[in-house]
Amino acid sequence: MLKSSTKEKIIKKFATKKSDTGSPEVQIALLTKEIEELVKHLKKHPKDFHSRRGLLGMVSKRRRILAYLKEKSIRRYNKIQKTLKL
Repeated sequence: MLKSSTKEKIIKKFATKKSDTGSPEVQIALLTKEIEELVKHLKKHPKDFHSRRGLLGMVSKRRRILAYLKEKSIRRYNKIQKTLKL
């Protein structure tokens, strides 16, 4: 789970307009950060299968949002992919 200060920084960085929390870019960035933190956790605790299942769900959700963004705007898709190094 991300700290609220971390979330705010990510939202400010990727928001398309003021008070934007639902754009695909923001959602992808937040999911990416959560995935990174869960991967660190799973390296310490390799038998935590509940967290592993949550990780797989997050990766799947991020993939679906990326596919949606690619369909709607290839320019925005390429930009977010380059920025987050996906």
